[in-house]
Amino acid sequence: MSGPSDHPEPPAASGSDGPSGPDGPDSDVIISSRARIARNLDGIPFVNRANEEQCEYVTRTARHLLLHVPLEERMIWVDLEQSSSHERQLLVERHIISRHHADSKLRRGVAVGESELASVMVNEEDHIRIQVLRPGLQLSDACQACRNIDETIGSHVDYAFRERWGYLSACPTNVGTGIRLSVMLHLPALRLTNDIGRVRQAAKDLHLAVRGYFGEGSDSTGNYYQVSNQITLGRSEEEILDEFQETIIPGLVQYERAAREVLVDKHRRELEDRVFRALGTLGTARILKLDEAMKLLSRLRLGVCLDMLKEAADSVTLETIRTLMLLIQPGHLRQHIGSSISPEEARGVRADIVREILIGE
Repeated sequence: MSGPSDHPEPPAASGSDGPSGPDGPDSDVIISSRARIARNLDGIPFVNRANEEQCEYVTRTARHLLLHVPLEERMIWVDLEQSSSHERQLLVERHIISRHHADSKLRRGVAVGESELASVMVNEEDHIRIQVLRPGLQLSDACQACRNIDETIGSHVDYAFRERWGYLSACPTNVGTGIRLSVMLHLPALRLTNDIGRVRQAAKDLHLAVRGYFGEGSDSTGNYYQVSNQITLGRSEEEILDEFQETIIPGLVQYERAAREVLVDKHRRELEDRVFRALGTLGTARILKLDEAMKLLSRLRLGVCLDMLKEAADSVTLETIRTLMLLIQPGHLRQHIGSSISPEEARGVRADIVREILIGE
C-alpha cells in the first residue's frame, strides 16, 4: 500500500473514543445512531456473483476515489485482504466493519475517517456501504453526513439505479433508497421488568430489525439492542428518517425510562443491590469472562444513569463504562498485551484492566 492516506495499521488500534463516544443526546438510553447507505456500481455483478477481476476493479475504483476526492474528513484505507485477523477483529469491535466483511475471502477493503465516525466498506454485501455514526440520538446529522459522502462518490461513478426500483442492492430489503437507519439502545430496565418481549413484537409489527451489540447474528449481551428499519422500497429517505427519529425511537426511549421509574419506585433496594454488587465484583474480581463483564458493566451503567453511584463511586461515568466496554473485547485485550493470549489468560487480563480503570488498582 502507498500514498499519503494509506495506513498499514487499522485506526482501531489508536485507542480513541471510537464511534460511540463522547456522549450525545438521550445518552442515558441511546448509545449511538447510525446511517448506512448501500450502493452498487452499474454494470458490475453484485458481490456474491462477481468474479475476482470484478471485485478487484470495484476495490481499486473505490479506493482511488475515497483517498483522492474531497470529503469532510481525511480517509485512511485498510486493505482487509492484507490485514491480519487481529486487525480485522479490532475493526469489528469498534463497529467499523461487519463480521461478514471481516471473514470474507474476497478482494475488499474499508476507508475509515480519522475520527472513526465515518467509514466505507467496499465489497461487503454490496459494492459500497457507507456508514456514519454519531453518539446519542443524532440520526438527522448522521443521515446528512452519509448523504454527503454518497453524493460525492456518485458524482464520479454510475450507480446501479432503475426508475421503477430505485437503487439496486444484493439484499431485497435495501432496494429503493438503500438507506438503513439504526440506533444502539441500552434497555436493562425493560429486560428486568420482562417487557423486552413486547419490544421485540412491536418492532416486528413495525417491520424493524432487532439485533445484538455487534449487529446481525450477534447476541444482546449487556442488554444492548440495535434497532433498524428493514424496508426502503417505496418510501423516501425523509419519510424513513422522520418516522424513525420522531416516533419510533422516542417511543422506545420513553418506554425504557418509564420502566426505570417503576424499578426505582417499587424495587429500589433490589435495584441498588444489583448495581453495587456489580461495582463490587468489577472492582475486586481477578477473573472475568466477556459475557459476565458486559452484564456487570450494563448494571453499572444503569446505576450511573439513575445517579446511584454519585457518593460511592463518583469517578465512574458513562465515559468510563464506554471505554471499558471496548477494552474488554478480545481484540483489544490482545492489543493491550501486545501478543496473542489464551482464553484463560484473557479472563485475567480483562479483570486487571477493569480494576485498574475503575479503582486505580
